[in-house]
Amino acid sequence: MLLPHKQQQLIYIGVELLQPHHSMYLTDLKKSLKMPLFGNAFSPKKTPPRKSASLSSLHTLDRSTREVELGLEYGPPVMNIGGQSWKFEEGQWITESGGNASGRELQRLKKRNVQLEEENNLLKLKIEILLDMLTETTVEFHLMEKEVEDIKTQHRRKK
Repeated sequence: MLLPHKQQQLIYIGVELLQPHHSMYLTDLKKSLKMPLFGNAFSPKKTPPRKSASLSSLHTLDRSTREVELGLEYGPPVMNIGGQSWKFEEGQWITESGGNASGRELQRLKKRNVQLEEENNLLKLKIEILLDMLTETTVEFHLMEKEVEDIKTQHRRKK
């Protein structure tokens, strides 16, 4: 038994061999014999339009009601995770409950540590420059000492 698409190919060949001068009829016949597996065109479902209304009702309140509801100053963001309160200050999250002082102290010490490391690197660079200068001065001194000795020996020979 032939598969449907093999049968279709045989019909195409037979029709082309029998009627080569009827090309218009042949084209119509080919189109009618096509058996696409999934259809001719891809047509996805249209997405439903989005809701334009905000889910928050705060935008409907006037300014005075919002100030009463939210307060005059909103302040930094605060969140509770696992029983600890975190507050966003100066670009970092800081714990408030439990280890309030220790968390801030730890951050302060980290900043101080970074400052001291930078200062230490600068001092190492200065020491290296001073050692280079000392080496250069010592070499110049030895060269001058040698020149003085050479002049003294030449002066003694002349006498």
